[in-house]
Amino acid sequence: MRTKNLIVFFVLTFLSTKVFSQTDVAKAFSFAQSQTALMLKEVDTIKSDPASSALVSPRSLNADGKLVMVPSKDWCSGFFPGELWFLYEYTKDKKWMTLAQKFTANIEVEKTNGITHDMGFKVYNSVGNGYRLTKDSHYKEVLIEAAKTLSTRFNPIVGSIKSWDNRKQWKFPVIIDNMLNLELLFEATRLTGDSSFYKIAVTHANTAMKNHFRADYSSYHVIDYDPETGKVLHKQTHQGYADESAWARGQAWGLYGYTMCYRETHNKAYLKQAENIAKFIFSNPNLPADLVPYWDYNDPAIPNTPRDASAAAVAASALYELSTYSTNAKEYRSTADKIVKTLSEKYRAKPGGSKGFLLIHSTGHKPAGTEIDVPIIYADYYYLEALLRKQHLYKGQPVINRN
Repeated sequence: MRTKNLIVFFVLTFLSTKVFSQTDVAKAFSFAQSQTALMLKEVDTIKSDPASSALVSPRSLNADGKLVMVPSKDWCSGFFPGELWFLYEYTKDKKWMTLAQKFTANIEVEKTNGITHDMGFKVYNSVGNGYRLTKDSHYKEVLIEAAKTLSTRFNPIVGSIKSWDNRKQWKFPVIIDNMLNLELLFEATRLTGDSSFYKIAVTHANTAMKNHFRADYSSYHVIDYDPETGKVLHKQTHQGYADESAWARGQAWGLYGYTMCYRETHNKAYLKQAENIAKFIFSNPNLPADLVPYWDYNDPAIPNTPRDASAAAVAASALYELSTYSTNAKEYRSTADKIVKTLSEKYRAKPGGSKGFLLIHSTGHKPAGTEIDVPIIYADYYYLEALLRKQHLYKGQPVINRN
């Protein structure tokens, strides 16, 4: 009798969690729609000034609380169009699709911009989501050309795609963030059958796995290489507290990147890498109980230092996907659920506030003194992506909807 009662208890607990989760997602997307409507009005106001004609996407808030807009060349330009695609994906309301198409069109010019590695963040997050949901042949062409452009930055001697240009302190810098731009290359092979894109992505991932990570699976931010020999010249954590510290968003980029690489290759080394990065993050003694990290896990000022909600959002989205591949599925999904719940309840902007952003308390580049404890567009993007993945999983659907 006791066993029967326990079974009933666990079943009811599971069902109540499932219902709550779906309700939670619905409330979050309702909030996102109203906030995004507000942001669109703010964007229209800024765009009404002819001097702002080159500004295409919102990025953050400045010190005066005003909306910061950026041109298409900014690495953050693709996140807002991506959010609009997520709203369309969730609601099926063509209003959001029309808006997504409008803002995505502003980013397409970047497909031939060969002086940046951020092609994935810009083009894949906007055009890529558009193609995923519509199968528009024009979007397919843009993605392929963008992948060709990104491929020109690959150095076979180094085995990596170069990150920044015109930085005197580095010869051939490669940042951990670059892992997320590989998704565009994997997509290009899927669209064309040309394996050269796939091979570049895999080589880059292998090089990063070899050189970016410490013994505890924390990651450096920047590895500088000699472009002529491939030798590692310097290991640095440019946006973190110190070179040997663990910058929070960098750890999340690594988790997301190797989870995605496992999806695309089924290489178990990538799965193990993602699991080890997750272990570093979620067993870290400096991770707060609410699972939203301080901007750097080794900042000696902890707990009197800023949080980074964006790092939490990226990690949550990654964990939902990782849960579909790993034997640690239950743990990962439970952790992602907790992060999303925390972000929804404690890190959400006030309704009608923050110029339409969804989350507050993100940190961009603390050493440079920029975007500290403010809303940042990529936090919102990965928060919505995590919510969609959460919904898909609880409905028994694939974590990524490929329409």
